[in-house]
This record gives sequence, C-alpha cells and structure tokens, in this order.
Amino acid sequence: MIDIQAGAALAAESHGTALEDDPLAAHFQHGVAPDEIEQVFHLKRAQPMLSAFTALFHGGQDGVLVRLLVLRELAADTASPAFSRADINTKLAYLIPESLETVLNRLRTHGLLAWDAPGAVYRITPLARNVLSALDALLALGKPEEDDAEMGYLLSQVAGAQAVGGVTVEQLRHLLGRLVELTEEFRDAIASGSEFKLRTSQAKWHMACDWVEKGSVILRAITSDERADAATHKAAQAIGRAQSALLNMQGMFSRALNQIERQRVHLGQSGLSTTDVKRWLLAHEDLASLAENAIDRPVVPLFGTPAEMIDVAETELLTERTVVAGPKGLPSGENAPLTINDNPAMQGELNDWINKLADFANLGNFPEFSESGPKKVQLHESLLPASFALASYRASLLPLLGDAAEASLQGATAELARLPIRFEPTDDMVQLDDPEVAAMSFATLSLNPESTPDNE
Repeated sequence: MIDIQAGAALAAESHGTALEDDPLAAHFQHGVAPDEIEQVFHLKRAQPMLSAFTALFHGGQDGVLVRLLVLRELAADTASPAFSRADINTKLAYLIPESLETVLNRLRTHGLLAWDAPGAVYRITPLARNVLSALDALLALGKPEEDDAEMGYLLSQVAGAQAVGGVTVEQLRHLLGRLVELTEEFRDAIASGSEFKLRTSQAKWHMACDWVEKGSVILRAITSDERADAATHKAAQAIGRAQSALLNMQGMFSRALNQIERQRVHLGQSGLSTTDVKRWLLAHEDLASLAENAIDRPVVPLFGTPAEMIDVAETELLTERTVVAGPKGLPSGENAPLTINDNPAMQGELNDWINKLADFANLGNFPEFSESGPKKVQLHESLLPASFALASYRASLLPLLGDAAEASLQGATAELARLPIRFEPTDDMVQLDDPEVAAMSFATLSLNPESTPDNE
C-alpha cells in the first residue's frame, strides 16, 4: 500500500515537472496538459508547416511583403529547378543586397529554400510550393470585390479535397460556419428595417446562392461516397440544412422591401422620395460643401439713436391727416338670399322609376292584366323610350327588386326593393328599333304572387 502511494506521488510529481518544463503549459490552467487536447495534437503535428508560415509572416508588414516577393519570384521561374546566387541577384536586382541576404537566410533557416552545397545553388522546397499554392488560392478567391459572400475559397478547398478523396470534417465545418454567419447577417439586415442594408444584403445573398448551387453538387458527391465516415456525412447534412435556410430567405427579403415600399415618403408631386434624397447625399463625400453659396449673410441689426427717434416722432405729430367720417349707426337690414335646394337629377330619375314600377304593381292601373291573371311585360317596353344613359341607370336598379337585405334598410332603393315585382333576366338578346339602344338582354317584369295585396 505504501509502495502504491509512493508511486502515485512520484508520477504526479513527474507530471507536474513536465508541465512546468513545457512552455506551452504556461498558457493553460493548472493541471491541464496541452497534449491531452485534440486540437493541440493536430497543430503540433503540423509544426513544420506552421514554422513556414511563421517565417513568412512574423514581423512588420514591409518585411512580410519582401519575403513573399522573393519566394514568389523564385518559384515562378520554372525554367530551372536551381538558382545560383548570381541568378538570384540578377532576378532580384531591384532589391538592395542587404535586404536580399536577410530574406534568403530566413527562408533557408525555416526550410523554404534548400541550399545545395556541392552545386552551390538554391532550390525551392516542396513545403514552400505548398505554402505558395495555398496563398495563391486564397489571394485569387478571397477578393472582396469578386466574392462578397466570402465563400469561394472555402468551397474551393472542399471541392479540391473531394476531388482527391481527402475532404476533412474541419473543412466542412469551416464552410458550415460561414453559411450560419451569412444567415445571421441577413436576418439582422431584415430586422433592421434599413432599405440600404437590405439592398446590400440582398446582393450578397444572390452571390451566396450562386456558391450554394455549386456546392450542392459537391455535397451530393460527399453524401453518396461510401468511404466517408459518419462525422463527414453529418457535417455535409448540416451544410445542406444551412443552405436550405439560406435559400428560404428570398421571401423574407421580398416582404421587408415591400413593407418599406409601402411606407416610402414622397416629396410632393416631384416623384422623388426620401430614399432618393438619401442616396444622393451618400454620393457626396463632403456634405459640408453643399452649403457653399447656399447660406446668405446673417441678419445685420440696425440701431436707431435718440436723434432719429425724435425726428420721426415730430414728423408723425405735425403731419396733417384728413379725418374721414365713418358710417354712423348700424347698417340697415337685408333679406337673406333665397336658395333653392334642388335634388340631384339622378334622385329625380330614381323617384320617377319607382313611381312607374309602383303603377305596374297596381293591378287596377295596368291594362296588361286580364281576369286570368297578370301578364309578363318585356323589359325593353318598360325601360324605353329613354336615352342610353337613363335606360342603363334604370336597368342597373332592377336586381334590387326582391332583395331582402336592401328592403330592410331605409331610403329610395329600399322602397324599390320592397315592390312586389319579379325581375327575370335571360341570356338571350333582342334587337330593338330605337335611336339610342340597338340591342338589349331579353328580360321580363311580372308581379310577385307572394307579395300581391290580394294574397295578403
């Protein structure tokens, strides 16, 4: 038992010593071993590649540009696989010798350039070509003006890895993360209610949809690949769901823009809106320059001294004014003007038409009714003779006959609806010999047996 405790204490002491000796452990919590973290393991395994990037990008911006310039110039020359120092001096003669020597030593120290001592030449290492290839792809597909959605490089990495059969879950997760970020960005733009943000985001959305269409082909290949593991399939399916959510935002953009269009404020009858004014103002870099020659001099106050005041007062006092006698007493009364409240002409026509139909409803006043019962009267015999406008107006009122909803109201049209007359239209046409109306739909007017006074 004592030996076991001593062994455990010795192991803990050695583990603590190892943590203290590892410089990386200083960045982690006490008792946490960096090698136990998965991502640390992957990064340590890629240490040569990371050292190459450190050699290129460590330091100031000017130094980084010079190192990349030298390495790209040498790698671009494919005529010869090796370069003597004289060839390098000739090719990079626009650099001063001290800077060139410093860059060559740095690249050689970190394995980007290999020095062949027997041949006294420099050679580009495979590591350097891999680094330059990754940088070239990033620079070519990462231009903001060409890829506002910033998905081109991520998708190209997935496509290239899928083509050689080496797509990784990390590459798919990077693409998935970018799709989620774009979706949130578009939702924020829609929630903002700003037309300018919506227009900008909609343009970026269209570009993202182009990349989504290209990526769908790659995702189908990944999901149908039997060699892909479960994690890869799961990441590909998550990307598919993210793409669907991104594509479904078209309706959200349309509704938001339509809402803004309905709320747009127009400036009088000019045809301009506040959006046009804002767009015009945004086109000017210096808004203060618009006020030049537009604002007049400020108001200059004029002060009067006591001497000028006295002169004005004397002039007003000594001026002779003619007093005009005004009217005395109240004015005589006048009769109010006589006004005639004429009913509209259409109201008179309606009353005449109701009276005519009421006569038709009265059995004793209409000769078309015999002892056997009422006869049907053709519609054109009742509407005509009349002008085309008057006949059309009368015909438009006939569907109200027998309308229970209209009859329950008050007014002339309600009185028309309560008349015991039935209107029976047909689809046939009857030709007429009338100067105003050439043809009319054939219809009849008859008494409604259920509403006649006798039945009641």
